[in-house]
This record gives sequence, C-alpha cells and structure tokens, in this order.
Amino acid sequence: MQESETWRLAPSAALRPEPFGALAYDFASRRLTFLKTPTLVDVVRSLADHRTVGAALDAAAVTAEERPAYLRALDRLGATGLIVHARAGSPP
Repeated sequence: MQESETWRLAPSAALRPEPFGALAYDFASRRLTFLKTPTLVDVVRSLADHRTVGAALDAAAVTAEERPAYLRALDRLGATGLIVHARAGSPP
C-alpha cells in the first residue's frame, strides 16, 4: 500500500469497537477481522475523510517508525476487501 493512495472502509463492512481495538465484519464475504489497536481503528475509520492514506496516518499521529507496520496492516485489509480504493465520484 502506498501512502499516496486513497482508500475507504468497504460499503459492506462494519466496525464494532472493542477494548483491544475493533471487530471488523464484512457482510458480503462474512469475514471477521480483528483490528488489534485503537490507532488502527482510527486510521481505518478516517480513510474516507482524508485525501490519502498518508494523511489518515498523520491525523492518527502514526510515527515514521510505526508507518511500515500500519501500511502492511492496511495492505492486508485491502487484500481481504475490508477496505477498498476510493474512486472519484463514488459515495463514501
């Protein structure tokens, strides 16, 4: 995943807050995913509110040292379809 890309939570997905972070459920694939940190939850929730992944990471105060791990986590979420590329003109 590149910091310059634009992503958002999939329309078929929902997040349920938990003390460790959140449970993410995709109603289309019926896949359940654990988001293991509150910061990752903040990033995923805010992806649609920012022009780029990097801007969402900045807003969540993810440090330069933490970014590779967060980008890998977001890449995995994208591979499973929990987050999707935001397209121009598509609803958030």
